[in-house]
Order: sequence, then structure tokens, then C-alpha cells
Amino acid sequence: MLIDATIEIPVQVGGKVRARITVPADADQQALEQAALSEPKVAELLGGKPPRKVIVVPGRLVNIVPG
Repeated sequence: MLIDATIEIPVQVGGKVRARITVPADADQQALEQAALSEPKVAELLGGKPPRKVIVVPGRLVNIVPG
């Protein structure tokens, strides 16, 4: 059996896919959230403001609701 060490997760901002992050396959919700918020394109879209809500579906996606 082959198991991938990393996976690519789409990041949505305002309901649209804006970026993709590559994280370890066993990353927890906190790690996914931090990786998504540190993505340069996501930070640019948020404009330096904290997000209103961050929804993390492990292994699937990260959805960020701008503040």
C-alpha cells in the first residue's frame, strides 16, 4: 500500500477557492487553520483583519469567512 505523506487542501475565502496549501497528511485542524491563514494570497484577501469564522474539514478543505 502507498500512503501519501502530504496532501493538497483547497482554501476558500468568501465561498470561492482562492488558494491551495500542501500540508502533512496527518495535520490536525489547528495546523490546517494556521497554514491557511499564513498563505500570502489569503492574507492579502483578508486585508490584515482577523477572519470572522474559520471552518476546517480535515483532509478536505478550509473555509474562511472574512471579517
